[in-house]
Amino acid sequence: MNNKVVLAFSGGLDTTYCVKYLAEDKGFEVYTAIVNTGGFSKEELADIEKKAYELGVIKHVTLDLTDKYYQECVRFLVYGNILKNNTYPLSVSAERVFQAMAIAQYAKEVGADYVAHGSTGAGNDQVRFDMIFNIIFPSAGVITPIRDMKLSREEEIEYLKAKGVVRDWTKAAYSINVGIWGTSVGGKETLTSDKTLPESAFPTQVTKNGEEELTIDFVKGQIAAVNGVKYANPVEAIQKVQEIAAPYGVGRDIHVGDTIIGIKGRVGFEAAAPMVIIKAHHTLEKHTLTKWQMYWKEQLAGWYGNFVHEGQFLDPVMRNIEKFLEETQENVTGTVTVFIAPYRFHVVGITSDYDLMSSKFGTYGEMNNAWSGEDVKGFSKIFGNQTMIYHKVQEYNKK
Repeated sequence: MNNKVVLAFSGGLDTTYCVKYLAEDKGFEVYTAIVNTGGFSKEELADIEKKAYELGVIKHVTLDLTDKYYQECVRFLVYGNILKNNTYPLSVSAERVFQAMAIAQYAKEVGADYVAHGSTGAGNDQVRFDMIFNIIFPSAGVITPIRDMKLSREEEIEYLKAKGVVRDWTKAAYSINVGIWGTSVGGKETLTSDKTLPESAFPTQVTKNGEEELTIDFVKGQIAAVNGVKYANPVEAIQKVQEIAAPYGVGRDIHVGDTIIGIKGRVGFEAAAPMVIIKAHHTLEKHTLTKWQMYWKEQLAGWYGNFVHEGQFLDPVMRNIEKFLEETQENVTGTVTVFIAPYRFHVVGITSDYDLMSSKFGTYGEMNNAWSGEDVKGFSKIFGNQTMIYHKVQEYNKK
């Protein structure tokens, strides 16, 4: 095997340590890559690139997967109205899979025989990265210095100082991970079961004090317009909803869930756009899909979300579920009005040519145009016939 390694690089303490350790202690030719799934500004990406070259990497690249991430994953999270444990819109879970896939593919392109990441041994990301690397690039060696050596932050900092890398490594009070489908927030309060995050922990502070109505247009399940303005790229529409809703402080919560490695974990999140979009989309579906479409969507969407969370995105069953979810969106077209105020929002209502509640066919609670009262009498008798027989049998056997 050659000595080329591609490192998933963020510019933080762990991956900075990995660069120096792999290059100077182990003699690797280190290539670094950062994968953008909608969470970095141009300025941030430029700063990360600058830091990579200052550390002496052979080459650094930014791999922008934002549109691919939306088309191949986020839209299915919308189609399925997916909230892990009815709470979390899989903000980070889904990103990691796409980041790992991009790193593995780039490693193949540059002819590297090794891939590396800076995950610790405590969380989900180590499994997601390792598993995707093993699927896409099974012949590659996977190097994980932080996990394998069980390094503390203090040990990493002292090592870097000895290598001449001196920065302010003061750990921020909260760990923030930003992406197109939400921002995760971790801190001391999420390490226990009884605390909540303070207002200051959230990256978007509440600056809007009034209230407003927001309209979202969906075409076959995909967001197409916001407040009447059409967007050719759904990513831009998502960003617009985020811009409008986040300053109200909506879409915040703490998710409690089961990690891949078998322990419980808590993470805070700020996901104004995902929460508003999913609620709006779900309401539109309740008007345009049949009872059984809704039922089977819920069953499969739950599985889909769990598989994404656990890094099983490449299992072919995911493509099967995606085909089903996409097929259900044929009539999910219409406009949804959402009321937004500080710390709360709700769906006002919808308009759609595919609304199954259309008054053309009948009005709920009033006389329907499609059947008579006599029809209902016969239907009700037949519909409850077996239950009636059951109770008759019980009465007979008690005598």
